[in-house]
Amino acid sequence: MAIEVRIPTILRNLTDGAKAVEGKGGTLDELFTDLDARHPGLRDRLVDGKGLRKFVNVYLNDEDVRFLGGLETEVSDGDNVTILPAVAGG
Repeated sequence: MAIEVRIPTILRNLTDGAKAVEGKGGTLDELFTDLDARHPGLRDRLVDGKGLRKFVNVYLNDEDVRFLGGLETEVSDGDNVTILPAVAGG
């Protein structure tokens, strides 16, 4: 098994239009590194030098990873990760 990662529309140009991709890793950071090997540029859109980018929300099995440990959040085969860009405006 692998970890399913749901990709928002704005990042699908990096996944050849795929709505979801699969990856491996023991932590969210390792998962993003694994995905970046097949989808170059994806990790840079999600992570900066301080951790997750400010306007990117990531959920592990419907729980916000910012409250679970950020990039060090442990992930396992069969988990679902959802990436959502934060939307602002009026």
